[in-house]
Order: sequence, then structure tokens, then C-alpha cells
Amino acid sequence: MDLSTTYMGLKLKNPIVPSASPLSRDIANIKAMEDAGAAAVVIYSLFEEQLAHEQMELDHFLTQGTESYQEAISYFPTQTSYELGPDSYLNHIRKAKDATNIPIIGSLNGVSVGGWMDYAKLMQEAGADALELNVYYIPTNPNYTATEIESIYINDLKRVKASVSIPVAMKLSPFFSSMANMITALDRAGADAFVMFNRFYQPDFDLEKLEVVPTVHLSSSGEGLLPLRWIAIMHGRIKASMAATTGIHSAEDSLKMLMAGADVTMMCSTLLQNGIHHITKVLDNMMLWMEEKEYPSVEMLKGSMSQKSCAEPAAFERANYMKALNNWKMTV
Repeated sequence: MDLSTTYMGLKLKNPIVPSASPLSRDIANIKAMEDAGAAAVVIYSLFEEQLAHEQMELDHFLTQGTESYQEAISYFPTQTSYELGPDSYLNHIRKAKDATNIPIIGSLNGVSVGGWMDYAKLMQEAGADALELNVYYIPTNPNYTATEIESIYINDLKRVKASVSIPVAMKLSPFFSSMANMITALDRAGADAFVMFNRFYQPDFDLEKLEVVPTVHLSSSGEGLLPLRWIAIMHGRIKASMAATTGIHSAEDSLKMLMAGADVTMMCSTLLQNGIHHITKVLDNMMLWMEEKEYPSVEMLKGSMSQKSCAEPAAFERANYMKALNNWKMTV
């Protein structure tokens, strides 16, 4: 049974990749993921805001006391004595590479044009085998057009691609007005892969304290239907690889995504709920299903139920919506 796959040029032993999460903050956890069967690991995200904060701290210490007498300048730390940015993240990549024999994928999260993009190159120099670019942006300004919003993603991708030679994946939200057009534009701009889809964390209200509070809700398998649909639609239409994320909890979830056309399936919530060893269970169940259905390899499985390969391609579009409503029956 051949579970190997290729994701943005990386040869992987199977299609199971833990996505960016707090679990990867511990090198022992990353090693445990490899031992459980993970083919690669996406490291937790480095945020633009973290880089801006550390830069402000550095500026503060380099300029503190400059209004004093000239001789005082001699006690300032020189800039060369500081390594800009969160050095611990770059060191974490180095340690992860030393501790494992699987690809380590860095994750960079930001949106504005600025120095945070320079860290793409630093991640590569630290040993990252690839980079996941997560442009986490919620447009709230009503004066921005869809075209202006889309150009932010395209320009960010181009700037990062220009600074590195390792593959770059775009992690997307599902909220573009023309998803197929946006993916195609990013594909033409040089994206090596698409990770579908990001889950924006929604704020909540605390009715007792009358405060806005952050919330984290883990995904469920049902949420996988959205990436399933778009992966199936885009399979065979773009050059880039595709990764399914959100709602990947079981072997069945992974198999469906592969049949839609995904090259890898990324897990987070289920590992937080069930533990890292759950990866082994998923892989074992995948092999059992493939043996039963006589699929000798993941490559043969990939895209077999995509829109391009499906005998009823309209099932991914309006016809499926009408059919689901018309076939609904009361259970009580």
C-alpha cells in the first residue's frame, strides 16, 4: 500500500500533516507527531503584530536617553548585539529540523506591507522546507472594493515569493466573492499550494461582564464540506497543490478530501481533542479502507471524485442544493 504523495514539490510518505497549532510549540510534540506517522508539520504561526512589538521594544532601548549628554551614547547597545524579531521562533525551526526527519513548514501570519515579510527569508535560512502564508484579513472598511482586497493577497504573495526559494502555500479564507477566480489569480502569481480553508475566530459577548471576549471553537467533521466542495471544483484547473484543512478528524474525512483532489489533509482540532497518537489511528484506518476498495496508492485515489472526474459535476453546484432540499425527509 503506497500512501506517498507530493505536496508543493515535497515528497511526503503519506498525506497527513498536522497544521499550525499550539501543539507544535514543544519540540517533543513535533517529534511525537513524526513518530505517530505525520508526513510533515506546520509550525505555529509567527504574527506580524509580534514582529512589530519587538521592533518597537528595540527602538525604545536604542533611543532611550538620547536627549542626554553626548558621552551617554557610549552605553547604548549596538544594533548588532540584537537579533531583530522573535528569535525563539527561528531557533524553534532549527531545533525541529535537528530533531526530525520530516519537512518542517513555517507559518507567517500578517497582512500589511512591511518588514514582517522579511522573516520569510529568515525562516528559510533557519531550515524551513516550505512556508505557509496566512493573510488573516477581515475587511471592515466599506470603501474597499473586492478588487482592492484581492490585490492585498496577490501582492503579499509576490513579495514573499521574491524573497525565498522554498515553496510558499497560501492559506485562504472561504469568503472571496469569486473563489475560483481568486485561486486562479494566486496560482498565476506563483502560489505553490493552497490551504483551504482558514477558520476565522469569531468574537463573543459576555453578558455578565458586558465585554467582548475571544472564543475558540474546535472544528467538527461537518465543516469539511466547504473545503471539500472547492477542492473538488479546482482540481485539475490549477498548477498548485491543494491542502484540505478544517473538519479533518478521521480517516473518512481525509479520504474524502483526497478523492476531491487534495494532495494532503491537515489536522488540528482532532489532535487537540484526541491526542497526537490519533494520527496513527487515522493512517491505519485509511489503509484498511484502501485495501478493501482496492486502491493501491493515494495517487490513484486523488481526484477520483473531483468535479472534473465526476459523472455528475453539477452535484458541486446549484443542482446539489436543490436535490438536498427536495430529498429531505422528517425523521420524527
